[in-house]
Amino acid sequence: MGLSGDLITRLMIDLCWLCVLLLVGQWLRVRILLFQKLFLPASIIAGFLGLLLGPEVFGRFFFPLIPGEMINTWSLLPGRLINVVFACLFLGISIPSLRTIWQEGGPQLCYGWLVGMGQYVVGLGITMVLLTPAFKVPHYFGCLLEIGFSGGHGTAAGMKEAFTDLGFSAGTDLGLMSATIGVISAVVFGMLLINLAVRRGYTLIIKAPPKIRVEADRGLIPEAKRLPGSFISISPDAIEPFAFHAAFVGLAILIGWFLLSAIKSLSAGMKPDLFRSFPLFPLAMVGGILIQSIALRTGLARYFDRRTFDRILGLALDFLVVSAIASIKLEVFLAYVWPFSILMVVGLLWILACTWFIAPRLLPDAWFERSITEYGMQTGVTALGLLLLRVADPHFETPAARAFGFKQMLYEPMLGGGFVTAAAPILIVHFGILAVFGGALVSILFFIGLAWLSGWARKL
Repeated sequence: MGLSGDLITRLMIDLCWLCVLLLVGQWLRVRILLFQKLFLPASIIAGFLGLLLGPEVFGRFFFPLIPGEMINTWSLLPGRLINVVFACLFLGISIPSLRTIWQEGGPQLCYGWLVGMGQYVVGLGITMVLLTPAFKVPHYFGCLLEIGFSGGHGTAAGMKEAFTDLGFSAGTDLGLMSATIGVISAVVFGMLLINLAVRRGYTLIIKAPPKIRVEADRGLIPEAKRLPGSFISISPDAIEPFAFHAAFVGLAILIGWFLLSAIKSLSAGMKPDLFRSFPLFPLAMVGGILIQSIALRTGLARYFDRRTFDRILGLALDFLVVSAIASIKLEVFLAYVWPFSILMVVGLLWILACTWFIAPRLLPDAWFERSITEYGMQTGVTALGLLLLRVADPHFETPAARAFGFKQMLYEPMLGGGFVTAAAPILIVHFGILAVFGGALVSILFFIGLAWLSGWARKL
């Protein structure tokens, strides 16, 4: 049965109110100094504003300014928009050879795998030892650390259906809170680490406490410093360039959907059925990789503009974050506040220890610039990692930026929202927490061994 015109109109109006929230979020970012110093994106500010004005906060004491019906509509968006985000990840990118990626990004990959997979080791470890015995949380509770920190808001939202199928619907709300804590920690502790590193002489480029550009603070770029957001590669007389690129994003999601349907059909009779709860977004990323690979071989790739795909990705991500945070159920968070808080503290301590103590022993050169980039990405998002790098290395003079970019090509399909992230809770249910914990630990030792054999971990 198709949707009625009234339902479509209602959806359009609800989306328009999301637009209003985004604009108010940006206005608050420009006006409030604390938001500027924390580098909070307008989407996060807008999301918490929506949460405040809705039934969960304002509605408990007064009449909600945002009705529950609108919040219910918004809650359906994140799980769909995350497919757009992941479909865009590799579209429009020139994919170098694996040899080049490994030579330049190998050290960063080994270190990044240690930090990212280590979130599973410490998360599942503390869950086994303390959180499950003391608070009766499910074993896959420990996955919330990597889902929120390394994965971010989009990944947490994309895991909604998987958590629901596993009988842990609270996982999405807790994952979103984990991602929010990660973003704030990325900025607060990231800037502290940079200032401390400058004073200790660990930075290669800057030798004085850094200052942030005004336009980065307020999110407004002066006319003289503006850059093009995209390039027109297709004549608008034939097809709107944005529509041309969006069509390939849709095709990537469709390929992912067919792949997931085929995999679920093939695995339906298996015991255990590992793909019954598997989400779509990692396979949407596979669809994007397949399209890009074919485009590179046929010459179509020269009409792909990466900046346009970035704009599509950013558009989906902003609306995803606003709608996801605004629809958080606070009673769920309050019900798990103690085990959740312990998990967050332990996870943050792990990443800080990696940045300050393990990185200089595992990375061959520019260890602090490399590690602070990884810190920003592993607690917040890739953009925050690059922001912290720009503070420590304003003109990208060290090899950190290039190494990080190559590392992401191999890392993203697996962790931070990739196949491991999507599969971990399912694997814990079917094979047990000890098996997944052991597998994560073995994979870390494997990458440390690779770093040692490659001559990068000379200081271990």
